[in-house]
Amino acid sequence: MFELHASKVANLKNDVLSGLTVSLALVPEAVAFAFVAGVGPLVGLYAAFIVGLITAIFGGRPGMISGATGAMAVVMVSLVAIHGIEYLFATVVLTGVLQILAGLFKLGKFIRLVPHPVMLGFVNGLAIVIFLAQLGQFKVTNDAGVLAWMQGSQLLVMFGLILLTMAIIHFLPKLTKAIPSSLVAIVVVTLLAQGLDLDARTVVDFVRDMTNDPAASIAGGLPQFSIPSVPFSFETFQIILPFALILAAIGLIESLLTLTLIDELTGTRGHGNKECIAQGAANTVTGFFGGMGGCAMIGQSMINVNSGGRGRMSGVTAALALLGFILFGSSLIEQIPLAALVGVMFIVVIGTFEWSSIRILGKVPKADAFIIILVSGVTVATDLAIAVVVGVIVSALVFAWEHAKHVVVHRSINDKGSTVYDVSGPLFFGSVSGFLEQFDLQGDSDDVIVDFKDSRVADHSAIEAIDTLADRYISHGKQMHLRHLSKECTQLLTKAGSLVEINVIEDPEYYIATDKLG
Repeated sequence: MFELHASKVANLKNDVLSGLTVSLALVPEAVAFAFVAGVGPLVGLYAAFIVGLITAIFGGRPGMISGATGAMAVVMVSLVAIHGIEYLFATVVLTGVLQILAGLFKLGKFIRLVPHPVMLGFVNGLAIVIFLAQLGQFKVTNDAGVLAWMQGSQLLVMFGLILLTMAIIHFLPKLTKAIPSSLVAIVVVTLLAQGLDLDARTVVDFVRDMTNDPAASIAGGLPQFSIPSVPFSFETFQIILPFALILAAIGLIESLLTLTLIDELTGTRGHGNKECIAQGAANTVTGFFGGMGGCAMIGQSMINVNSGGRGRMSGVTAALALLGFILFGSSLIEQIPLAALVGVMFIVVIGTFEWSSIRILGKVPKADAFIIILVSGVTVATDLAIAVVVGVIVSALVFAWEHAKHVVVHRSINDKGSTVYDVSGPLFFGSVSGFLEQFDLQGDSDDVIVDFKDSRVADHSAIEAIDTLADRYISHGKQMHLRHLSKECTQLLTKAGSLVEINVIEDPEYYIATDKLG
């Protein structure tokens, strides 16, 4: 029902307007994630500004929005609770260094190995996470000072304003695309709530509920440079390294998967390694300026894409506008009804969720359907990084299991009375057992030929299987010949190397997954 109006062309006006729209949605998200991490609102807002600005300028995916995220915040909370906020800043600096190293060593390319079912599960799980995160906006502080669900007229007003926001975003593009529909919806709903004096929760209400401070505000000054006040010792390094490794991995996985998703939506291609370096630089700088660090935000990136943001100026505008809110416009931004921002995020949920994946569940292989559901569930239950790793591992195991069935050995007798085995299919760790079971040592002639012309030896397990086969034939007093193996295979064979028949013209050229050859 709701469609993204994707365009490949960057336009300055669209970038600026979409950036403004995104900046409005960044405020409650940054505050909420700061609360999750156990730090003050400004720590989250400074992170959203610094990370967003640096990645927008230097990142590998124009149009992608970065800032403080929940996936990283849930890792930070225990560090802050045990060691304090200064250790968090030091950890964020180290996180950035690790991410820069990942980019320099070209590790960003490996995100292309994520299978499509894992991507579908990631996207669907993230849509569910975004939806569940919005439910917190339906809670208010009661007379006992405890957060409780809205009731009565306040709940009806919330629902009404959300539906109005969603309707404007859906129908306005059918009339004009000159102004981002999300920005128009936020402005209209804000003016309506203020003009009619509706009982609608605003951004400042949310900040005060999160901090439990009736005087709390998003107002603040410029972030100040400060070296984290932690002991410069090996003990400190031991404390922050495990957290930094986890944060670096989560940040890069979420950022690179979001980059891949935006690539698909816009029909362009980002640069993963460049994004790794930019994310790392952003986190390193953020740690020195009192921010909690961050990574790409799929929800805000989707808002940007849907609003027409394609170039770097959209991210730059969002970051600078957010700083402007902190310095000058806090009183205006704090009056925006939460319902307007929730409505925008609900549209993001609808646009992010791959509805087609529900229709194809019964048509795709059962293993793929299982992976889609598994990754979605793990994303909701734990976090994105774990979900993706689990999905990739399960996909790899399924791939190995399926391809283990594809090794077929055809037995025949040639005109000289020799037993000839023609091997077909990949020989690797998953298929070696089936490969060895297909040889009849007792019934074969004294001269045996094993031909690998239609096979490919993939790893060291396969080499060991060939050596084992040779050992068995030798122990039975029979002579074995190996044909059409690559040079690397011949080098790696320890027992059967002398049995290989070299044919310079016909022997294949390929490499084997092993570190033995250096």
